[in-house]
Amino acid sequence: MDAARILRLLKTNYVSPRTALRFRTPIQMLVSTMLSAQCTDATVNRVTSSLFKKYGTVDDFAKASIRDFESDIRPTGFYRSKAANIIAAASLIVQNHKGKVPDNVEDLIALPGIGRKTANIVLWNSFGIISGVAVDTHVRRVSYRLGLTNNTDAEKIEKDLQARFKKEDWPHLSNLLIAHGRSICQARRPLCRQCFLFNLCERNGVDRKFWG
Repeated sequence: MDAARILRLLKTNYVSPRTALRFRTPIQMLVSTMLSAQCTDATVNRVTSSLFKKYGTVDDFAKASIRDFESDIRPTGFYRSKAANIIAAASLIVQNHKGKVPDNVEDLIALPGIGRKTANIVLWNSFGIISGVAVDTHVRRVSYRLGLTNNTDAEKIEKDLQARFKKEDWPHLSNLLIAHGRSICQARRPLCRQCFLFNLCERNGVDRKFWG
């Protein structure tokens, strides 16, 4: 597997991919990322366009009424658990971190509803800190199909990708794989015959009808 060549081709075809989530502050990045679980970025951005006008600070989120907040984020799905986790996380940030979103993985994943993926995304986009590779459903699917990993567990996939690529490429790698997963290596109908990585791809788990 020529991981370096795959990365070069991804960079050539997807120019400077960035998170599609709209945010201005670390707490907005944190909330947006938590809301994006099993929800499209477009829906999250529609919800947060008004949400961030109503809740401007960490303290605002911590003091939010659970029922009102559930209603505010309902379109993102799983709104009850998301509301509970966001309010609880904000409360702990106020109590334990003087109202500032933590800038390290350990403190972030200690907050309710936050795993390594969310922590990695928040640290890179809010603080420019490279802590790992954010593994979402697109990264999981594309990296497995390409043969960059033989694992399906997110943490094991992250370790495999970290071993194959330089640290400075980790955050870009995640965005590149997401971009590729959305445009070509789609879940149900991968466009293998149109893929610029066709000759480098192992096509693990891909039905032959898409590429044979």
